[in-house]
Amino acid sequence: MLEVNEIFGPTIQGEGKKIGTPSVFVRFGKCNMQCAGFEVEYETPSGIKKCSCDSYYASDIAFRDQWQKYETSKPLIEELNKILPSYKIDIVLTGGEPLLYWDDVEFQKFLYYYIEKDYHITIETNGSLDIRLDKPWQKKILFSLSVKLSNSGEPLSKRVNTKSLTNIINFCDDCYLKFVIDIYSIKSASNEIDLIIKEIPKCEVYLMPMGDTAKAIDKNSLSVINLAIEKGYKYSDRLHIRVWDNKRGV
Repeated sequence: MLEVNEIFGPTIQGEGKKIGTPSVFVRFGKCNMQCAGFEVEYETPSGIKKCSCDSYYASDIAFRDQWQKYETSKPLIEELNKILPSYKIDIVLTGGEPLLYWDDVEFQKFLYYYIEKDYHITIETNGSLDIRLDKPWQKKILFSLSVKLSNSGEPLSKRVNTKSLTNIINFCDDCYLKFVIDIYSIKSASNEIDLIIKEIPKCEVYLMPMGDTAKAIDKNSLSVINLAIEKGYKYSDRLHIRVWDNKRGV
């Protein structure tokens, strides 16, 4: 079963390698991490207060009753097709953690349907899950590997899977690493990233400021830019946050 938190667009990709690109989004429910260290405060439907990332409504199963369930890929494709414009637009699969569905036959059918029709697919993933890549068409997927650092609050053994990262980087035609950093974790983040990229094949690296509001992005961006310049990495802003804060569906 495919559990989807929301489908929205057309809008723009707000971060990473394809920032500014017209896109539609499919946000899958469930995640194998909670990332309480990102300190976005929220309340569950039952009234429990927690901290997580800015997509807590997709990562926390406490919101599961609000997700749409799809037994097959057909109705999901039909829903997405309703918002696709007349031109070819990027399709971004995000979450939560969409690769939790990788082994689901219907998830693969969904991917193949759009890739066969020459749509560009990006999968936003934390890169921690071992997945089997064995079909030529899967090479066309752009994997945005948003590997979590210690500022996420998750343990190293859970958030960094060098085997998985190596597998994806070696197999795919295109992928990149993306790290979320705040002003307080600059030094530790720099050291952590050095250790991660030392253990995996060469891959583009993007640094991105933490924050679920434009004010928070402003607070963290300059330090992250300076680190990117120092290390020779690329900087990615969070354009959607700057424009809409953390408003859903845009």
